[in-house]
Amino acid sequence: MSESVHIVVMGVAGSGKTTVARILAERLDRPYAEADEFHPPENIAKMSSGAALTDEDRWPWLRAIRDWLTERSRAGESAVVTCSALKVAYRDLLREAEGRVRFLHLQAPAPLLEERMEHRTGHFMPTSLLASQLDTLEPLTDAEDGVTISVETPPEDVADRAVAALHLTPTKEHS
Repeated sequence: MSESVHIVVMGVAGSGKTTVARILAERLDRPYAEADEFHPPENIAKMSSGAALTDEDRWPWLRAIRDWLTERSRAGESAVVTCSALKVAYRDLLREAEGRVRFLHLQAPAPLLEERMEHRTGHFMPTSLLASQLDTLEPLTDAEDGVTISVETPPEDVADRAVAALHLTPTKEHS
């Protein structure tokens, strides 16, 4: 059996993590998870009130994502998961998962991110927290296993570029 290769679709709020991750999971025929599902209720309440999470808030959440990736590896699966993964230290923790953990950093100018956040519905993250995320963001380093892709084009195009840049092999054709 080959090693599991997990893709963590990362970036600040409004970068399109969920949309791109779902496309990738479909094309690659992999299990998919949304990072928000791993947040304890206290974190969601804190963010909903407009307060930024602290590192102490984030560690249990990141460990839960890491453990989900390890479970997928133990099941012989490669997976796709979203996670803001704003700091190298957070990504270091995610890399502790069994299998290979690769990062797809979705990047866009702040005005585009703000516009996207203002027009989305059903999400607890207020636009007011974008600045704190941008301040916290540590871009991928050369030593990290991943790529950075601009999301100023349609999500299908972003997914195409991600598959090519990460040298992935889609299992499903798309039109």
